[in-house]
Amino acid sequence: MGKKSVVSEAKEIQAAIEMIGLGARLQLLESEISLSRERLIKLYKELKGVSPPKGMLPFSTDWFLTWQPNIHSSVFIDIYRYLTAHADCRGISAIVKSYKLYLEHCQMSELEPILSLTRAWTLVRFFKGGMLQTAPCTQCSGHFVVHSNDLYHRYVCGLCHTPSRAGKTNKSRAVTLAAMAA
Repeated sequence: MGKKSVVSEAKEIQAAIEMIGLGARLQLLESEISLSRERLIKLYKELKGVSPPKGMLPFSTDWFLTWQPNIHSSVFIDIYRYLTAHADCRGISAIVKSYKLYLEHCQMSELEPILSLTRAWTLVRFFKGGMLQTAPCTQCSGHFVVHSNDLYHRYVCGLCHTPSRAGKTNKSRAVTLAAMAA
């Protein structure tokens, strides 16, 4: 094995370690990292202490259009587009960097991250495939994820027109009750 291939394998391993640490699924790793499936599974087990989860990756655009995931997806895709346009960042590197910035934004805003790295990667693939795009909200001018074939002439985002059941989960109720009790 030449010196160059040892260096590139080390970079691949480092990228895989970083992505596993961010919660990447095995299918994402196999698509973006040139290491063998066996090597990736072994690495995953070493880092997480368990086998990688089985099952299919998200395959529907609909998840990204529901209220809360849409807001988080829109934040992520705006970060991703900015990095690819202004920071000379491409491919999986751009997705990972964008995802880290998304997590940082959630932490600073004291929000629970809704988007996983695998979903972020899938979102970028849906954008590249022309299945999703962004549309400006007519009220706040923010850009939000929409189906490419939707009519969005008078589009109003989920922040400006919050659905009546938004935030009405058992968890949010418990937080509200705890806050009221204190």
